[in-house]
Amino acid sequence: MSIESTLFVRVTSIEKITKQVKKFTLSPETGKELPRFSGGAHISTYLKTSTGLIVRQYSLISHPDDITKYGIAVRLSENSKGGSLHWHQDMKVGDRLQISYPKNHFSLSFKARHHVFYAAGIGITPFLSMMQDLSVQNQTFELHYASKSEDSCAFYSYIKKHYPNQSHFYFSDLKQRLQTASLENHPIGTHVYFCGPEGFIEQFRAGAGELGYPETTVHYERFLPTRIKQMKPFKVVLNNGSELTVEENQTLLEVLLANGIDILYSCRVGRCGTCEIPVAEGKVEHLDDFLSAQQKKEQNCILACVSRGQSDKLLLKI
Repeated sequence: MSIESTLFVRVTSIEKITKQVKKFTLSPETGKELPRFSGGAHISTYLKTSTGLIVRQYSLISHPDDITKYGIAVRLSENSKGGSLHWHQDMKVGDRLQISYPKNHFSLSFKARHHVFYAAGIGITPFLSMMQDLSVQNQTFELHYASKSEDSCAFYSYIKKHYPNQSHFYFSDLKQRLQTASLENHPIGTHVYFCGPEGFIEQFRAGAGELGYPETTVHYERFLPTRIKQMKPFKVVLNNGSELTVEENQTLLEVLLANGIDILYSCRVGRCGTCEIPVAEGKVEHLDDFLSAQQKKEQNCILACVSRGQSDKLLLKI
């Protein structure tokens, strides 16, 4: 499996934030500095485990101007396939690993007059660096953060200390629910940002749409790609005539990389468009959030990281 350009870092501290969330500080090797990044950026981490290489993306939570270290927060998933489990059980201070250069597919809008962040659970992570960015720039923002309880609310004390006037918390154990009705209270020129579980994002995206928010003012970031209930295998044929099978538990991107096909990629959740491939024949099941409705209707391209063949075979122009 080929990987993008990377940096080597070491884990220099591990802090338990909640029962399920740990914060990891990643520092550059001696004599080096890390690249600057903007609020909302993420990195890919490459974990060499006993079962093979695991690639996972995490939002950067440290200050964007701090080139001495990066911070990430990892929630232990109940259905972990090895990524969060490795971070929580196997990662130790002093461990060396590879990470990608920072990328940002969830950046702050320069056109916004006011920024409003809606977070659920570990969806708080991209907003930590965004709030730091906006504080330095003296721009206005507010945070609406839903969690089960104060104890399970990651970075609760930090947020209360640094952003007491901008932050609003909703704890379901106390029967406090974050409702889409709060979208009605923002001034003209507000941009809204959603991050959390899939159902949370879709609920608030729909709410913003119903209230007439222009699409350009609604931003969101998913942790995982959109999935469909019925995942079926399909075949792809390349320009050289070779035929590959994408099994139901694989993505087209994974199969191409595993077979030595050098293809650019970045977000792995269908947001950036980096892995777009032209399609000559076949019908595509578009699961991305990048292509327009018209582009999806034309059926002449596919985002390899998430989308699949709706027909049994696709002829790709690669």
